[in-house]
Amino acid sequence: MSQVPVDELSFEQAFAELEEIVRTLEAGNQPLEEALALYERGMQLATRCQKLLDAAELRIRQLVPNSEGGYDVVEFRGSLDKRD
Repeated sequence: MSQVPVDELSFEQAFAELEEIVRTLEAGNQPLEEALALYERGMQLATRCQKLLDAAELRIRQLVPNSEGGYDVVEFRGSLDKRD
C-alpha cells in the first residue's frame, strides 16, 4: 500500500488507492489493527478526493458581467470544447 502523503496524491491516485483499500477491507482477512489503519487511510483518501472534486467544480463556474458593472458567478452551461 502506498505511503505517499494523502495531500500529495492526484485525484486518480487517491481514488485508485481508496478502491484498493475497499477491496482489501471487504475481503476481511486483516487483523483488527491493520483494518483500522486501512479504514483511517481510506477516510483520508475519501476526504482528499472530495476536496479535489470541489475544486474542480469551482473551476467550471464562470463570471458573467452584471448590469451594475460587476460580475456574477454562474454555473458553466456551455461546452468545455473551445470549438463551441
